[in-house]
Amino acid sequence: MPGKSQTWVFDNQPAILSTGVVGGPFEKNGRLVDDFDRFFEDLWLGQDTYEKAQQKLIEEAVQIALKKQNLQETDIQFFLAGDLINQITPTSFAARTNAIPYFGLFSACATSMESLALAAFIINHGGAQKVVVGASSHNASAEKQFRYPTEYGGQKPPSAQWTVTGAGFAVIGPAEENGPVPRITSATIGKVLDLGISDPFNMGGAMAPAAVDTIERHLQDMGRDPSYYDLIITGDLAKIGRSIALDLFRNKQLAVTEEQFQDCGLLIYDESQPVQAGASGPGCSAVVLYGHLLNEMKKGRYKRILLVATGALLSPLSFQQGETIPCIAHACAIEYL
Repeated sequence: MPGKSQTWVFDNQPAILSTGVVGGPFEKNGRLVDDFDRFFEDLWLGQDTYEKAQQKLIEEAVQIALKKQNLQETDIQFFLAGDLINQITPTSFAARTNAIPYFGLFSACATSMESLALAAFIINHGGAQKVVVGASSHNASAEKQFRYPTEYGGQKPPSAQWTVTGAGFAVIGPAEENGPVPRITSATIGKVLDLGISDPFNMGGAMAPAAVDTIERHLQDMGRDPSYYDLIITGDLAKIGRSIALDLFRNKQLAVTEEQFQDCGLLIYDESQPVQAGASGPGCSAVVLYGHLLNEMKKGRYKRILLVATGALLSPLSFQQGETIPCIAHACAIEYL
């Protein structure tokens, strides 16, 4: 079916065939511990830099996803993934390891849904049979690049968020089972919005308008009421961004309820963990979707979800030059059919 404005509709409904979800020691103490495949006991993962540790997160998650389907790297046509660090080198170096034809992607923390949307489009139109997608982040590598090294012990305001150490990856392809499987039925590609926020410690506030814009566009394109979805969940708006988004829904008269509208950055950690406003990072929405949310769909709690991953498209250089923060949000509709 042809796309509707910003939205692709996938007639062939590509499926999420298997997933691999890994995390670090901090995530092991969070709320979603049962939804990870593996945890590492320290942030170094046996490597001598945090960036190499992030690469290992990716490699491990990909291998877990492949093993669940008894697949080898040679069975995969494309690898679509990205991260935040240094021209996405952790992902690119992991692509060097797995040697799968590679699309390196960057939409900051929206990369998880960018990769899923593109993979679904490719498979829907016969461009591949199996594609691996995903995103990752590492708390210490992100802090070092965008703020201060963790060893510095810099204080953060309540609006700051905690970057997830984790990787979530999935094998996407045509459905191969007779029973219900999670399928990608549509995807809405967001526009870059910038409302003038320049504070890198207020990512949720900066990204909320982009999230609401993409959700509004998706509902308009599809001719749907928000009640079509059991859950509309953003990537990492956290407390402040979610509150702003709810206000924007009311202003736009969009009937998205507080119970229906959730955020991955508010699910992953326990309330006792010192994460300020909540979680963030490309790995945040990736591990919550490919772990927790798909498990909840299989249990019957959700049949239809709309995941809207949000990304702040700044760099350390743009911040130093006084630029404001352009933001993006990409949405994928996932239905258990």
